[in-house]
Amino acid sequence: MDALGNPVRVELSPGQTHEMKLAPTMLGDVRDANVIGDRAYDAKALAGQLAAQGCTVAHPVEPDPREPARVRQAPLPRALLVEHFFQRIKRFRRIAMRFEKLARNFLAFVELAAVLVWLL
Repeated sequence: MDALGNPVRVELSPGQTHEMKLAPTMLGDVRDANVIGDRAYDAKALAGQLAAQGCTVAHPVEPDPREPARVRQAPLPRALLVEHFFQRIKRFRRIAMRFEKLARNFLAFVELAAVLVWLL
């Protein structure tokens, strides 16, 4: 995502694979940027990789009853989260209902929706 919440790279993974497994390769060429993600991207290995690339990493801090109280972080802009992009492309019924069963066809429709998100 860029600063406006528009997609800059889209990759399709198997349905049973967690998106965190693709994050190091997809963010491998990002340099000197502010990277914002949700709690799923709160991995020390990914944060270390991004810090080595000169990036500033931020993710929302949610209270966890098992952890001691800590300073709360200001809420992050919703438009910058990856999930916001998912909500935007799910307005396209063909993507939301996953009518396309072949991965290449589904990815083609996701890329088409990403172009429309850029244009609209």
